[in-house]
Amino acid sequence: MMKEQKTSVKILFRFFSAILNEWTVENLWAATINAEEGLYKLDNIPFYASVSCGDIVLAEFDETENKLTYRETIIHSGNSTIQVILKDKSFVVNDIREFFTSLGCESEKFNDDYFVIEIPAAVDYTPIREKLMELEENHIITYAEPNLSKNHWY
Repeated sequence: MMKEQKTSVKILFRFFSAILNEWTVENLWAATINAEEGLYKLDNIPFYASVSCGDIVLAEFDETENKLTYRETIIHSGNSTIQVILKDKSFVVNDIREFFTSLGCESEKFNDDYFVIEIPAAVDYTPIREKLMELEENHIITYAEPNLSKNHWY
């Protein structure tokens, strides 16, 4: 456990969010792969940044931010990140999340109206996308695919 704590770092992402329509800052946990080369592996699902858990990124200490700051993605994990906004408040966000969990996807809830889904590289996106489209067509959710891996292209 101590070793894990020493190698986990927070990386600052600063970017324009199309979802929020504003400049946004997000901090993500990452495991240190090689601090001298600035290589880190993302440990959590991002709420807004266009990366995915498991991606290997280049981050450098930024004097202005006074933090380790994202520069670029070096190796894509093959995982995809899907952003979901609940439109129909008669539905419970956790019930929708549980459905995607049953298809092999983890998710993180931001609040009762917004969550993100991680689609692992090896999971077939077809049934997930079909359900997302069905929920959107029924005006229950709207969704975005900010970081869709080539494993999940349709």
